[in-house]
Amino acid sequence: MERPDPAEYQPPLRWWSHAWRFVAMLSISTVVWLTVVDWQTDARFVLDIALGVPTFVLVFFRRRWPVTIAVVLTLASGFSSIAAGPATLAGVSLATRRRWREIVPIAVLSLVCAQLFTVVHPSNPTDPDWLIFVTNLGAVSATLAWGMYIGSRRELFWTLRNRAERAEAEQELMVRQARSQEQARIAREMHDVLAHRISQISMHAGALAYRTDLTPEEVHTSAEVIRDKAHEALNDLRGVLGVLRDGATGEPMLAPQPTYADLPGLVADAQASGMRIEFEDLVEGTVPDAAGRTVYRIVQEGITNARKHAPGALLSVQVSGTPDDGIDVSLRNPVGFGPTRTPGAGLGLVGLTERAQLRGGRLDHGREGSSFVLHGWIPWAA
Repeated sequence: MERPDPAEYQPPLRWWSHAWRFVAMLSISTVVWLTVVDWQTDARFVLDIALGVPTFVLVFFRRRWPVTIAVVLTLASGFSSIAAGPATLAGVSLATRRRWREIVPIAVLSLVCAQLFTVVHPSNPTDPDWLIFVTNLGAVSATLAWGMYIGSRRELFWTLRNRAERAEAEQELMVRQARSQEQARIAREMHDVLAHRISQISMHAGALAYRTDLTPEEVHTSAEVIRDKAHEALNDLRGVLGVLRDGATGEPMLAPQPTYADLPGLVADAQASGMRIEFEDLVEGTVPDAAGRTVYRIVQEGITNARKHAPGALLSVQVSGTPDDGIDVSLRNPVGFGPTRTPGAGLGLVGLTERAQLRGGRLDHGREGSSFVLHGWIPWAA
């Protein structure tokens, strides 16, 4: 994983952040100044003040120009004890960036300026040079190591927070995708269910509109059929949309979905409404519910299309299959009878093709000579 830019994980500084940092800088400068004040001459004291005071202002620009400010304040600390606090803060701040090409040069410069400070402001001539060097080396190493540790923690927290936010965003995206897929599934289910019922209503309503020789009893019978089919369509719609209303109880409100066992009833219902259908069931074994539901929807869509586009034509339905070979369903009807007034969006077969592909099968349709053929294959364990 590519490391983030230091500006991304640096925390914002509030007034209390500036306050405690200022107190820390002032404390460090005071300690260093107290070690040399007894040996300072007037000229050195003036030099100390003149170089040290401006560093307390420059240090507030350390995040804008980290390297430049660190170099300037480090150089100033070689001549001013008061600049020790700001130089330390600038060094720590630079080390939090955890870039070796910046840390190594500033470490060398800090060690050189620390040694230079002992020459400009000698405090205790009895201390051996090696002790002074080791002390300065330890101070510089500890300061930069502390800054790198702070930077590492900041980067770690930023990385964890970024991963958490990204995980939440991905989860939200997955939820939206799942919701979109569920809406598409419900839309396909609504089309499969309602198109079949509405086509039946349209057929009987068309008969009432064009047949002027019907007796009052026949008109009454057709009106009852239209009423019953409208009620069935409403019940089917209520069952499909029931899943959207189960938030209160957590229990599914959908009516039982059709299976392969319901297929003879579908064909019988269509025959009772006046359609001519030849149904041949050659399936061996008990069809799984998932595969049977897809076969049911294919036959239902075929009946609906035949009713809309070939009224009065003979529809041949053949279903065959075994657990080893899968389920083969074929619907065939002559063309040329002319469409009815029932509108069609042409999305039924598109939705069925998607449904079959999701089940691992396929669905083809088109004209073969003078017939329209709808052919599908669904794996047994869909």
